[in-house]
Amino acid sequence: MPAISEQDLRTQLENGTLASLYLLVGEEKLILKRAARRLIVRASGDSFPEFNRNELSGESPVDRIADAAAALPFFAPHKCVAVADLDPEALPAQEMDKLLDLLDDLPETTTLVLYYPTLNIPPKSAKWKKLMDRGGKAGLTVSFARREPAELRRTILKAAEKQGCVMEKTAADRLQEYCGPDLNMLLNETNKLCAYVLGQGEGRVTPRTVEALTPKTTETATFAMVKALTADNAQEAYTLLDEIFWQDPEPVSVLGAMSTAFIDMYRVRAALDSGLTAGAAGEYAPEYKKFSFRLRNAERSIRRTPASVLARCLDLLLEADLSIKGSRMDSRLVIEALMVRLMEAMHAAQGGQR
Repeated sequence: MPAISEQDLRTQLENGTLASLYLLVGEEKLILKRAARRLIVRASGDSFPEFNRNELSGESPVDRIADAAAALPFFAPHKCVAVADLDPEALPAQEMDKLLDLLDDLPETTTLVLYYPTLNIPPKSAKWKKLMDRGGKAGLTVSFARREPAELRRTILKAAEKQGCVMEKTAADRLQEYCGPDLNMLLNETNKLCAYVLGQGEGRVTPRTVEALTPKTTETATFAMVKALTADNAQEAYTLLDEIFWQDPEPVSVLGAMSTAFIDMYRVRAALDSGLTAGAAGEYAPEYKKFSFRLRNAERSIRRTPASVLARCLDLLLEADLSIKGSRMDSRLVIEALMVRLMEAMHAAQGGQR
Protein backbone atom coordinates (compact mmCIF):
# COMPACT_ATOMS: atom_id res chain seq x y z
CA MET A 1 0.00 0.00 0.00
CA PRO A 2 1.45 3.39 -0.94
CA ALA A 3 2.60 5.15 2.18
CA ILE A 4 2.12 8.84 2.85
CA SER A 5 3.41 10.95 5.71
CA GLU A 6 1.37 12.58 8.42
CA GLN A 7 1.97 15.91 6.69
CA ASP A 8 0.67 14.47 3.41
CA LEU A 9 -2.49 13.41 5.19
CA ARG A 10 -2.94 16.89 6.66
CA THR A 11 -2.54 18.37 3.19
CA GLN A 12 -5.18 16.03 1.78
CA LEU A 13 -7.57 16.95 4.56
CA GLU A 14 -7.06 20.64 3.86
CA ASN A 15 -7.54 20.20 0.10
CA GLY A 16 -10.37 17.70 0.36
CA THR A 17 -8.71 15.34 -2.13
CA LEU A 18 -9.37 12.07 -0.36
CA ALA A 19 -8.66 8.50 -1.41
CA SER A 20 -11.19 5.68 -1.25
CA LEU A 21 -9.25 3.80 1.42
CA TYR A 22 -7.00 4.74 4.34
CA LEU A 23 -5.18 2.51 6.79
CA LEU A 24 -3.95 4.36 9.87
CA VAL A 25 -1.45 2.30 11.85
CA GLY A 26 1.45 2.82 14.23
CA GLU A 27 2.53 2.99 17.86
CA GLU A 28 1.72 6.65 18.57
CA LYS A 29 -1.93 6.06 19.36
CA LEU A 30 -2.91 9.52 20.58
CA ILE A 31 -1.88 11.27 17.36
CA LEU A 32 -3.34 8.40 15.33
CA LYS A 33 -6.75 8.76 17.02
CA ARG A 34 -6.77 12.53 16.50
CA ALA A 35 -5.88 12.13 12.81
CA ALA A 36 -8.54 9.44 12.36
CA ARG A 37 -11.17 11.72 13.89
CA ARG A 38 -10.27 14.59 11.53
CA LEU A 39 -10.28 12.23 8.55
CA ILE A 40 -13.65 10.72 9.44
CA VAL A 41 -15.26 14.11 9.90
CA ARG A 42 -13.77 15.47 6.67
CA ALA A 43 -14.70 12.42 4.60
CA SER A 44 -18.31 12.36 5.84
CA GLY A 45 -18.93 16.04 5.10
CA ASP A 46 -21.31 18.44 6.77
CA SER A 47 -24.58 17.19 5.29
CA PHE A 48 -26.53 14.70 7.40
CA PRO A 49 -23.51 13.27 9.27
CA GLU A 50 -25.81 10.91 11.15
CA PHE A 51 -26.41 9.11 7.82
CA ASN A 52 -23.11 9.72 6.03
CA ARG A 53 -20.78 8.81 8.88
CA ASN A 54 -20.83 5.09 9.71
CA GLU A 55 -18.49 4.22 12.58
CA LEU A 56 -18.17 0.50 13.28
CA SER A 57 -16.18 -1.62 15.71
CA GLY A 58 -13.56 -4.14 14.71
CA GLU A 59 -15.95 -6.96 15.67
CA SER A 60 -18.42 -5.96 12.94
CA PRO A 61 -19.02 -8.64 10.28
CA VAL A 62 -17.39 -7.87 6.96
CA ASP A 63 -20.82 -8.05 5.27
CA ARG A 64 -22.00 -5.18 7.45
CA ILE A 65 -18.93 -3.12 6.55
CA ALA A 66 -19.45 -3.89 2.86
CA ASP A 67 -23.15 -2.93 3.02
CA ALA A 68 -22.29 0.38 4.67
CA ALA A 69 -19.62 1.10 2.07
CA ALA A 70 -21.93 0.23 -0.85
CA ALA A 71 -24.81 2.42 0.33
CA LEU A 72 -25.11 5.75 -1.45
CA PRO A 73 -24.54 8.93 0.56
CA PHE A 74 -27.69 10.66 1.80
CA PHE A 75 -28.16 14.00 -0.04
CA ALA A 76 -24.41 14.47 -0.16
CA PRO A 77 -21.60 13.75 -2.65
CA HIS A 78 -19.60 11.60 -0.26
CA LYS A 79 -19.75 9.46 2.86
CA CYS A 80 -17.33 7.76 5.26
CA VAL A 81 -17.24 4.28 6.76
CA ALA A 82 -14.75 3.96 9.61
CA VAL A 83 -13.77 0.73 11.37
CA ALA A 84 -11.64 0.72 14.50
CA ASP A 85 -9.25 -2.16 15.24
CA LEU A 86 -10.39 -4.60 12.59
CA ASP A 87 -7.99 -7.44 13.29
CA PRO A 88 -7.19 -9.63 10.25
CA GLU A 89 -5.80 -12.31 12.57
CA ALA A 90 -9.27 -12.76 14.08
CA LEU A 91 -11.02 -13.22 10.73
CA PRO A 92 -11.84 -16.70 9.38
CA ALA A 93 -10.52 -17.35 5.89
CA GLN A 94 -13.89 -16.70 4.25
CA GLU A 95 -14.32 -13.37 6.04
CA MET A 96 -10.75 -12.38 5.15
CA ASP A 97 -11.46 -13.05 1.47
CA LYS A 98 -14.59 -10.90 1.65
CA LEU A 99 -12.59 -8.05 3.20
CA LEU A 100 -9.90 -8.23 0.51
CA ASP A 101 -12.57 -8.24 -2.22
CA LEU A 102 -14.18 -5.19 -0.63
CA LEU A 103 -10.92 -3.25 -0.84
CA ASP A 104 -10.81 -3.97 -4.57
CA ASP A 105 -14.31 -2.64 -5.21
CA LEU A 106 -14.91 0.46 -3.11
CA PRO A 107 -17.34 2.97 -4.65
CA GLU A 108 -16.04 6.45 -5.48
CA THR A 109 -18.64 7.98 -3.18
CA THR A 110 -17.23 6.24 -0.09
CA THR A 111 -14.03 6.60 1.89
CA LEU A 112 -13.27 3.55 4.02
CA VAL A 113 -11.04 4.28 7.02
CA LEU A 114 -9.48 1.32 8.82
CA TYR A 115 -7.67 2.67 11.84
CA TYR A 116 -5.97 1.06 14.80
CA PRO A 117 -6.23 3.04 18.07
CA THR A 118 -5.11 0.08 20.18
CA LEU A 119 -3.80 -2.72 17.91
CA ASN A 120 -0.29 -2.87 16.48
CA ILE A 121 0.74 -4.88 13.44
CA PRO A 122 2.30 -8.13 14.71
CA PRO A 123 5.56 -9.16 13.08
CA LYS A 124 5.47 -11.81 10.37
CA SER A 125 1.69 -11.89 10.08
CA ALA A 126 0.56 -13.28 6.73
CA LYS A 127 -2.97 -11.89 7.08
CA TRP A 128 -1.76 -8.40 7.87
CA LYS A 129 0.56 -8.55 4.87
CA LYS A 130 -2.34 -9.56 2.64
CA LEU A 131 -4.42 -6.67 3.94
CA MET A 132 -1.66 -4.14 3.32
CA ASP A 133 -0.73 -5.53 -0.09
CA ARG A 134 -4.27 -5.83 -1.47
CA GLY A 135 -5.20 -2.37 -0.33
CA GLY A 136 -2.38 -0.84 -2.36
CA LYS A 137 -4.50 -0.51 -5.48
CA ALA A 138 -7.18 1.60 -3.86
CA GLY A 139 -5.79 3.42 -0.86
CA LEU A 140 -3.10 4.89 1.29
CA THR A 141 -1.46 4.01 4.58
CA VAL A 142 -0.22 6.41 7.22
CA SER A 143 2.13 5.19 9.93
CA PHE A 144 2.24 7.10 13.21
CA ALA A 145 5.61 6.42 14.79
CA ARG A 146 6.62 7.19 18.35
CA ARG A 147 7.90 10.74 18.73
CA GLU A 148 11.57 11.42 19.31
CA PRO A 149 12.55 12.41 22.88
CA ALA A 150 13.31 16.01 21.85
CA GLU A 151 9.90 16.37 20.22
CA LEU A 152 8.19 14.81 23.22
CA ARG A 153 9.94 17.28 25.52
CA ARG A 154 8.76 20.22 23.42
CA THR A 155 5.21 18.87 23.51
CA ILE A 156 5.34 18.43 27.29
CA LEU A 157 6.71 21.93 27.85
CA LYS A 158 4.03 23.47 25.62
CA ALA A 159 1.30 21.49 27.40
CA ALA A 160 2.53 22.77 30.76
CA GLU A 161 2.65 26.31 29.44
CA LYS A 162 -0.98 26.05 28.33
CA GLN A 163 -1.86 25.03 31.88
CA GLY A 164 -0.17 28.17 33.20
CA CYS A 165 2.92 26.36 34.49
CA VAL A 166 6.61 26.32 33.81
CA MET A 167 8.05 22.85 33.59
CA GLU A 168 11.81 22.64 33.86
CA LYS A 169 13.48 20.81 30.99
CA THR A 170 15.10 18.39 33.41
CA ALA A 171 11.65 17.67 34.85
CA ALA A 172 10.31 16.92 31.37
CA ASP A 173 13.23 14.54 30.80
CA ARG A 174 12.56 12.83 34.13
CA LEU A 175 8.90 12.47 33.21
CA GLN A 176 9.88 10.71 29.98
CA GLU A 177 12.08 8.33 31.93
CA TYR A 178 9.17 7.37 34.17
CA CYS A 179 6.38 7.27 31.57
CA GLY A 180 8.24 6.19 28.47
CA PRO A 181 7.36 7.48 24.99
CA ASP A 182 3.57 7.15 25.30
CA LEU A 183 2.35 10.67 24.50
CA ASN A 184 -1.10 10.13 26.01
CA MET A 185 0.41 9.12 29.36
CA LEU A 186 2.91 11.97 29.25
CA LEU A 187 0.22 14.57 28.68
CA ASN A 188 -2.02 13.11 31.39
CA GLU A 189 0.84 13.21 33.88
CA THR A 190 1.76 16.74 32.80
CA ASN A 191 -1.78 17.93 33.47
CA LYS A 192 -1.73 16.25 36.87
CA LEU A 193 1.59 17.80 37.83
CA CYS A 194 0.46 21.26 36.74
CA ALA A 195 -2.79 20.93 38.68
CA TYR A 196 -0.80 20.02 41.78
CA VAL A 197 1.71 22.87 41.67
CA LEU A 198 -1.00 25.39 40.84
CA GLY A 199 -3.05 24.08 43.75
CA GLN A 200 -0.02 24.65 45.98
CA GLY A 201 0.19 28.26 44.85
CA GLU A 202 3.28 27.56 42.78
CA GLY A 203 3.86 27.63 39.06
CA ARG A 204 6.92 25.50 38.46
CA VAL A 205 7.25 21.74 37.95
CA THR A 206 10.67 20.52 39.04
CA PRO A 207 12.33 17.10 38.86
CA ARG A 208 11.54 16.71 42.56
CA THR A 209 7.84 17.23 41.80
CA VAL A 210 7.98 14.57 39.11
CA GLU A 211 9.82 12.20 41.45
CA ALA A 212 7.21 12.61 44.18
CA LEU A 213 4.03 12.44 42.11
CA THR A 214 4.64 10.37 38.99
CA PRO A 215 3.94 6.64 39.25
CA LYS A 216 6.69 4.50 37.84
CA THR A 217 6.03 1.70 35.41
CA THR A 218 7.34 -1.73 36.35
CA GLU A 219 10.23 -1.28 33.92
CA THR A 220 11.09 2.18 35.23
CA ALA A 221 10.91 1.10 38.85
CA THR A 222 13.11 -1.88 38.03
CA PHE A 223 15.68 0.39 36.40
CA ALA A 224 15.64 2.56 39.54
CA MET A 225 16.10 -0.55 41.67
CA VAL A 226 19.13 -1.59 39.62
CA LYS A 227 20.53 1.92 39.97
CA ALA A 228 20.25 1.66 43.76
CA LEU A 229 21.74 -1.81 43.63
CA THR A 230 24.78 -0.65 41.65
CA ALA A 231 25.20 2.24 44.10
CA ASP A 232 25.41 -0.33 46.94
CA ASN A 233 22.21 1.04 48.49
CA ALA A 234 20.52 -2.16 49.63
CA GLN A 235 17.75 -0.46 51.61
CA GLU A 236 16.54 1.60 48.66
CA ALA A 237 16.86 -1.37 46.29
CA TYR A 238 14.66 -3.60 48.45
CA THR A 239 12.17 -0.79 49.05
CA LEU A 240 11.80 -0.42 45.30
CA LEU A 241 11.48 -4.19 44.93
CA ASP A 242 8.55 -4.09 47.38
CA GLU A 243 6.93 -1.37 45.27
CA ILE A 244 7.46 -3.40 42.12
CA PHE A 245 5.89 -6.57 43.49
CA TRP A 246 3.02 -4.55 44.95
CA GLN A 247 2.04 -3.90 41.30
CA ASP A 248 1.81 -7.70 40.86
CA PRO A 249 3.91 -7.91 37.68
CA GLU A 250 5.03 -11.04 35.90
CA PRO A 251 8.34 -12.03 37.57
CA VAL A 252 9.83 -12.74 34.15
CA SER A 253 9.13 -9.12 33.13
CA VAL A 254 10.94 -7.85 36.24
CA LEU A 255 13.90 -10.06 35.48
CA GLY A 256 13.80 -8.95 31.86
CA ALA A 257 13.97 -5.27 32.87
CA MET A 258 16.88 -6.03 35.20
CA SER A 259 18.68 -7.82 32.38
CA THR A 260 18.08 -4.88 30.06
CA ALA A 261 19.66 -2.49 32.57
CA PHE A 262 22.76 -4.67 32.94
CA ILE A 263 23.03 -5.14 29.18
CA ASP A 264 22.97 -1.34 28.85
CA MET A 265 25.80 -1.09 31.37
CA TYR A 266 27.85 -3.79 29.68
CA ARG A 267 27.51 -2.13 26.29
CA VAL A 268 28.53 1.25 27.71
CA ARG A 269 31.48 -0.32 29.54
CA ALA A 270 32.63 -1.96 26.29
CA ALA A 271 32.37 1.35 24.45
CA LEU A 272 34.32 3.24 27.11
CA ASP A 273 37.00 0.56 27.31
CA SER A 274 37.41 0.88 23.53
CA GLY A 275 38.10 4.60 23.84
CA LEU A 276 34.64 5.62 22.61
CA THR A 277 31.86 7.57 24.27
CA ALA A 278 28.88 5.97 25.97
CA GLY A 279 26.69 7.15 23.11
CA ALA A 280 28.64 4.95 20.71
CA ALA A 281 26.79 1.94 22.12
CA GLY A 282 23.65 3.31 20.53
CA GLU A 283 25.00 2.55 17.08
CA TYR A 284 24.55 -1.19 17.71
CA ALA A 285 21.04 -1.10 19.17
CA PRO A 286 18.39 1.03 17.42
CA GLU A 287 16.17 1.26 20.53
CA TYR A 288 18.63 3.72 22.08
CA LYS A 289 17.64 6.31 19.51
CA LYS A 290 14.46 6.92 21.50
CA PHE A 291 15.83 5.96 24.90
CA SER A 292 19.23 7.65 24.94
CA PHE A 293 18.82 8.43 28.65
CA ARG A 294 19.41 4.73 29.31
CA LEU A 295 22.98 5.07 28.08
CA ARG A 296 23.54 8.14 30.25
CA ASN A 297 22.15 6.34 33.28
CA ALA A 298 24.28 3.29 32.53
CA GLU A 299 27.42 5.41 32.30
CA ARG A 300 26.75 6.92 35.72
CA SER A 301 26.19 3.48 37.21
CA ILE A 302 29.39 1.78 36.01
CA ARG A 303 32.06 4.37 36.63
CA ARG A 304 33.98 2.00 38.91
CA THR A 305 32.75 -1.31 37.56
CA PRO A 306 34.91 -3.36 35.17
CA ALA A 307 33.52 -5.37 32.29
CA SER A 308 34.39 -8.66 34.03
CA VAL A 309 32.05 -7.85 36.91
CA LEU A 310 29.23 -6.86 34.56
CA ALA A 311 29.75 -10.12 32.66
CA ARG A 312 29.45 -12.00 35.96
CA CYS A 313 26.21 -10.14 36.70
CA LEU A 314 24.81 -11.19 33.33
CA ASP A 315 25.66 -14.80 34.17
CA LEU A 316 23.78 -14.46 37.46
CA LEU A 317 20.76 -13.03 35.64
CA LEU A 318 20.77 -15.98 33.25
CA GLU A 319 20.90 -18.43 36.16
CA ALA A 320 17.95 -16.68 37.81
CA ASP A 321 15.99 -16.74 34.56
CA LEU A 322 16.51 -20.49 34.24
CA SER A 323 15.48 -20.97 37.89
CA ILE A 324 12.23 -19.07 37.43
CA LYS A 325 11.32 -20.84 34.19
CA GLY A 326 12.55 -24.30 35.10
CA SER A 327 11.64 -24.84 38.76
CA ARG A 328 8.81 -24.37 41.24
CA MET A 329 10.76 -22.01 43.46
CA ASP A 330 8.98 -18.82 44.52
CA SER A 331 9.88 -16.24 41.88
CA ARG A 332 10.25 -13.42 44.37
CA LEU A 333 12.70 -15.45 46.44
CA VAL A 334 14.71 -16.12 43.30
CA ILE A 335 14.88 -12.39 42.52
CA GLU A 336 15.72 -11.46 46.12
CA ALA A 337 18.54 -14.01 46.16
CA LEU A 338 19.70 -12.69 42.80
CA MET A 339 19.88 -9.16 44.19
CA VAL A 340 22.09 -10.32 47.06
CA ARG A 341 24.48 -11.98 44.63
CA LEU A 342 24.48 -8.96 42.31
CA MET A 343 25.23 -6.61 45.19
CA GLU A 344 28.06 -8.84 46.34
CA ALA A 345 29.58 -8.71 42.86
CA MET A 346 29.16 -4.96 42.54
CA HIS A 347 30.37 -4.31 46.07
CA ALA A 348 33.54 -6.30 45.42
CA ALA A 349 34.20 -4.19 42.31
CA GLN A 350 33.68 -0.92 44.16
CA GLY A 351 35.82 -2.09 47.06
CA GLY A 352 38.98 -2.11 45.02
CA GLN A 353 38.86 -5.00 42.58
CA ARG A 354 39.08 -2.85 39.49
